[in-house]
Amino acid sequence: MKSILAALVLLVPIAAAAQAPAAPKENFVALEGPVLALTHVEVFDGTGAAPMRDATIVVRDGRIHAWGPGKVVFLPVDAKVIDLTGHSVSPGFVMLHEHMFYPVAPGSYGALYESFPKLYLAGGATTVRTAGSMSPYADINVAQEIAEGKRPGPDMDVTAPFLDGPSPFMQDFRIRSPQQAREMVRYWASAGATSYKGYMGLTRAQLGAIIDEAHKGKRKVTAHLCAVTYREAAEMGIDNLEHGFLAATDFVAGKKPDACPTALELRTSFDKLALDDPAMQSLQRHLIDKKVALTSTLTVFETFATGRPVAAPEALELLIPQLRESYLSRWSQIAGQKDNAWSRILPKAMAWEKQFADAGGLLVAGTDPTGYGGVIPGYSNVRQVELLEEAGFTRGQALRIATLNGAIYLGRDAEIGSVAEGKRADLVLYKGSLADDPKALRNIVWTMKAGTAYDSAKLLASLKGKVGFQ
Repeated sequence: MKSILAALVLLVPIAAAAQAPAAPKENFVALEGPVLALTHVEVFDGTGAAPMRDATIVVRDGRIHAWGPGKVVFLPVDAKVIDLTGHSVSPGFVMLHEHMFYPVAPGSYGALYESFPKLYLAGGATTVRTAGSMSPYADINVAQEIAEGKRPGPDMDVTAPFLDGPSPFMQDFRIRSPQQAREMVRYWASAGATSYKGYMGLTRAQLGAIIDEAHKGKRKVTAHLCAVTYREAAEMGIDNLEHGFLAATDFVAGKKPDACPTALELRTSFDKLALDDPAMQSLQRHLIDKKVALTSTLTVFETFATGRPVAAPEALELLIPQLRESYLSRWSQIAGQKDNAWSRILPKAMAWEKQFADAGGLLVAGTDPTGYGGVIPGYSNVRQVELLEEAGFTRGQALRIATLNGAIYLGRDAEIGSVAEGKRADLVLYKGSLADDPKALRNIVWTMKAGTAYDSAKLLASLKGKVGFQ
């Protein structure tokens, strides 16, 4: 296995250099037109409300011109009418913990900025935040090309490179002082980054400098914390925290200031913490009072627990053989473990996220395609919604977390995130009834962005067996 991974690390840059230019977006268009009337369709509007059956959506010039009960909505005489009987629609997903990279070897991540935008779009995402970058210039350039219509993909809110202290990853810059942290924030704003992500090794002084400098430029900061606790970050004014509560070192016994506990100490703290522990309830209340959003990334934590399903075969077929083999080998090892703490922690994580949301906290969604693999855009978006439902959210509530809540966090809810007149026509079409068939969520037919619908099957087929090289 080690020899395969070593060879893979060498092959990825060579393949990336030789790959063909991105296919034009027109290759994947399923439906477009100045005026479209989508009739007889079931609609989840993204607000958490009950679905509307037999609805009509009129799209004009890339925006939702009108929508409502089919018997009420007027069909313009110049509309192209599409009968969508037996289908459902939701808003496009707004996913807030995504990346343009994927694990290719332990501690090493390959840049997949050719394939991942297509995969995210195929899986229903019309807006993503990259939540940390290993190839920031590529991310910024790809986001610009998508915005200019040169390639298919979701809108990208590009975060700067990971802002970390003593990072274990050789691809990260290691910040050594608060002043250097401020310089990084200023530089990446000028380069085109629109948000920032702090990482595990940051001290309180460094994180505080990042938040202060970013807020001066009216940009937001999220973080995957460790050396700094959630409560400390909230006091500093951080906007968002990643991975639900599973990066919170607030409950580690003997936690030292500005020191990152071991992974075992962190797991043990969650394993011992009760679902209704007053300390957790107090932290949830503190985050809500400080208006700190929380990003759920249940998809990546699921891969560490026993008794969880293997990634979908269709998703694994997208990967190059070496990555597929590496993932399946590690998944099998975990599946065979007799005592796996994550299998006990994952249900708690779900319950804590539900408690936070029920208490009024802003819960948003992401997938985080890292770990040891298996979290694959195109399929992981939908899987995250399914896991939110497993946590106890209704389908409408889970869809809201993955759509409107993300738009609210980004400050774009007047433009995207729900089905509403005047908003951009960002829609996902599913075969079947989302209200009646839990599995219909996986049957994405097309993803519409600003009135142009992209064929999911064509996008996925173009990348079969290539993800890892592109």
